[in-house]
Amino acid sequence: MKVAIVGKGGVGKSTISALLGTYGVERGREVIAIDADPDMNLSSCLGVKNTATPLIELEDLIAERAGGGGLVKLNPKVSDIPDKFYQKVNGVKLMVFGTVWSGGSGCTCPENAFLREVLNHLMLERDEVVVVDMEAGIEHLGRGTGEGVDALVTVVEPDRRSLETKWRIEELAEDIGLAKAYTVCNKVRGVEDREFLLEALQEEPLGFIPYNEEIRTSSRRGEKVSPDDGQLRKSIKEIWAGLVNELS
Repeated sequence: MKVAIVGKGGVGKSTISALLGTYGVERGREVIAIDADPDMNLSSCLGVKNTATPLIELEDLIAERAGGGGLVKLNPKVSDIPDKFYQKVNGVKLMVFGTVWSGGSGCTCPENAFLREVLNHLMLERDEVVVVDMEAGIEHLGRGTGEGVDALVTVVEPDRRSLETKWRIEELAEDIGLAKAYTVCNKVRGVEDREFLLEALQEEPLGFIPYNEEIRTSSRRGEKVSPDDGQLRKSIKEIWAGLVNELS
């Protein structure tokens, strides 16, 4: 199962990526969690204090594999990278890409060629569950990578801006042939928020995650997000089950 988590900044992408990854391990699955957002919040959500060097900063390795001096290898060897450059966090294999994709999807610098090929390899050739915490856009998902994504999950909250971001993302996803798009509603405070989201979406989301003050506090402190709250755990369980059911 290969899942890309997207959405407007601040909606809780990293939190939900961390919770899904941790729950997947609890279910006995091997999980690789990828921090592909320039803000790099996934590490702290998983409880990592000292993040390993992001892949983007491995200059010598990138030069060796993807070239340099104006010469770029568009298909560098990366099959060994996921087994060498990760941190094991509560059973989750965490990979941090760093500040990626500078210059947009058209950038052909060695760094982007290297990172894009790592992402392609993870999506197309690995057997583990892969959860990717992405920035709002999906520029990293070219047509080849997009074909390996089983589900694009957009996180929204009860406001119009996050919904508009969702709709823009899904238009781009359709352009690259990524048809399976789903929604998770986060920070839902009650019936009014739920009804607003259902009316605006005109679809049944994978799940609703209630507003949680402990998560807000953890985010402020840069601490691990814990699924110990009963309602939060129930919501993550429903979202996981929904993905498994949809993709089976």
